[in-house]
Amino acid sequence: MEHINPSVIYRFDTRSSRPCEFCRELDPHFPERRPLDQMVAISRKAIASAHLTEDGYVRHRMLELRRMTSRAPLTAA
Repeated sequence: MEHINPSVIYRFDTRSSRPCEFCRELDPHFPERRPLDQMVAISRKAIASAHLTEDGYVRHRMLELRRMTSRAPLTAA
């Protein structure tokens, strides 16, 4: 009999997840993502590591990095 860690089952339970607000707001292709790639664990903030899938995590990180690089650099006075 195979034993599955309950925390792994909980992580992929879509009843305990919600769409990522950060990705929804910043990604123009968010509606085209697979449904699981859109979801984050409901018990966590909308951060990359809260995504249920690796693809969701990577896309979230890419949005964060794009946002960081698009800001104007600070100048020392």
